[in-house]
Amino acid sequence: MLRHAIVSLEKDHLLTDELEKRPTGYKPFSLWMVVAFLVVAFDQLTKWMILKWVPLYDKIPVNSFINITHQRNTGAAFSFLADADGWQRWFFISLAAIVSTYIVYWIWRIRAQGQFVLSAGLALVLGGAIGNVIDRIVLGSVVDFIQVLIAGWPFPSFNVADSAITVGAAFLIIDALFLSGEEDA
Repeated sequence: MLRHAIVSLEKDHLLTDELEKRPTGYKPFSLWMVVAFLVVAFDQLTKWMILKWVPLYDKIPVNSFINITHQRNTGAAFSFLADADGWQRWFFISLAAIVSTYIVYWIWRIRAQGQFVLSAGLALVLGGAIGNVIDRIVLGSVVDFIQVLIAGWPFPSFNVADSAITVGAAFLIIDALFLSGEEDA
């Protein structure tokens, strides 16, 4: 009986040690949610500043190739669907909500796998998507304010959320091409 109790305690101790060694992933998941939140916060702060201090369609030259401006975009990237009848606002809100929910699930699913580039890319895309969807819900359009001039011609204006989405997408491509799936090879 005593021997059985000792073996049982040893098994419990070993099981407890194994469970303590196994990463739960709450910390990595929380970290990536904080990254997404910081993107949203910085995006909304910069847009608030533009709304408060830069009149619509004004341009403030920063240097020979960047202007700070105040534009409104009712469409998607490069004003895609901006001329639609208004249905695109709710379409983009719904799409962003669905994609954001899936991204949160994806980050949760890979939380303990140590996939830094993939997780960072997903967090940046998530933060950018939420930043722009807040604009669509509150204002009916997205505030864009960074204008890059290429050979004197203006590139379509963008914002912090768009930048985060772009960098996040680049991370996702890098992960897909060079990092994920190596264990399968």
